[in-house]
Amino acid sequence: MEKNENNTEEQEIDVNHLIKIRREKLEELQANGKNPFQITKFNRTHTAGQVKANYEELEQKDVTVAGRIIAKRIMGKASFCTIQDSDEKIQSYVSINDLGEEAYKEFKTYDIGDIIGITGFVFKTRTQEISVHAKSVTLLSKSLRPLPEKFHGLKDPDLRYRQRYTDLIVNPEVKKTFEIRSKIITQMRKFLDEKGYMEVETPILNTIAGGATAKPFITHHNALDIDMYLRIAPELYLKRLIVGGFDKVYEIGRLFRNEGMDLKHNPEFTSMELYSAYEDYNDMMNITEEMISTIAKNILGTTKINYQGTEIDLTPSWKRTTMIDAIKEVTGVDFNQINTDEEAIKIAQEKGVEVEEIKKNRGNIINIFFEEFVEETLIQPTFVCDYPVEVSPLTKRKPSDSRLTERFEVFIGGREYGNAYSELNDPIDQYERFKKQVEAREAGDEEANMMDEDFVNALEIGLPPTGGLGMGIDRLIMLLTDSASIRDVLLFPTMKPLA
Repeated sequence: MEKNENNTEEQEIDVNHLIKIRREKLEELQANGKNPFQITKFNRTHTAGQVKANYEELEQKDVTVAGRIIAKRIMGKASFCTIQDSDEKIQSYVSINDLGEEAYKEFKTYDIGDIIGITGFVFKTRTQEISVHAKSVTLLSKSLRPLPEKFHGLKDPDLRYRQRYTDLIVNPEVKKTFEIRSKIITQMRKFLDEKGYMEVETPILNTIAGGATAKPFITHHNALDIDMYLRIAPELYLKRLIVGGFDKVYEIGRLFRNEGMDLKHNPEFTSMELYSAYEDYNDMMNITEEMISTIAKNILGTTKINYQGTEIDLTPSWKRTTMIDAIKEVTGVDFNQINTDEEAIKIAQEKGVEVEEIKKNRGNIINIFFEEFVEETLIQPTFVCDYPVEVSPLTKRKPSDSRLTERFEVFIGGREYGNAYSELNDPIDQYERFKKQVEAREAGDEEANMMDEDFVNALEIGLPPTGGLGMGIDRLIMLLTDSASIRDVLLFPTMKPLA
């Protein structure tokens, strides 16, 4: 331990020494009237990728490129450096004969991490590497802090997440993940737009936390002198729009839940919710598997993927089962034969399942059994349907069994990726369920829904039969980029501040 602490201290001293040298270089430039931070614009003609892609057209022609120095080799009166821009890397040949003695001397003082602009003609070296023969080099920004590990990579996950800007520079595969993320969201919008859905925006600051079972973040509005909540779901607003006459709507945006953090959860995350009038949860299953398989096909070129070493086939049609049947298949317990709360509590005790006092009823125990024994076994895409009414306060009951609801969640690789309902449109039933949620909240359940009188009022105006779907976009991106943690697909994940 002592040796490691000494090594860390030595590294800090070394870094501080390098920072001191770089600041001295900057001060010398500024003293000579060459402050790079006073440059407001640089006109580049091509990116590195464009130069390489169009070599035949650009050979022996002048171009202007710009980027960060990631490698440098000084060889007396001639040198090579490599710059990296948002596109690619490209090498440049820099010599005293082309730049002149003073400019070449200054170039040699530039550090790894400095951002420079290069004007010169395109050529190939003897090793056939496409390069730019520099006629002039301009320092555009001085890097005052060395890149980590002398550019051999930033490996510490915690530091990578805290300094994503550095992570993107030194780990090119990370940038690729976020390029794919952008394409996935674009493909999702394209898919829904082509299906006739209209994208809308609903409030992020809410006076009532509703639409999902989750603990909200609380803030305060000074002018109105009221507490407000960062939204945990846009559901109740989106269904108001269906009441108002928009038949198909969706929203992609951030949600906020004041809960724990792990490989699958971040306090703020990106979600997609859609609602379609005159459809039910069966239609939502169809659009879910079609949308995910289409996005995978368009982004990856296949619906058969590998996630963390496991082969997963996203090709429709996906398995469909009920929650009770899934529990029976894994545990042998058949809740169709367990009809009272007392029987459910007894079987939970026999199986060693812990149940909070406020959740000691048949519906909640069914859900707890599923989460404890079944979820992680669902590797291939599976729709789990017909959730208990106790855990589905916004969902229409099944006509064949009023204790259950027309709700499903979709699971892939042992994780939940989407949640959908045949939406409850009975205002009397909805009001009674809100009351039960309020009772649960008053009994200590911080995740229970609040009463939303205006939403009940909207249902009294009339909500047509409606299907709704919510999907976690971050988890989908994890799946399609083979990322182990949600932090790997969030540019700036939530981190505890360093002391």
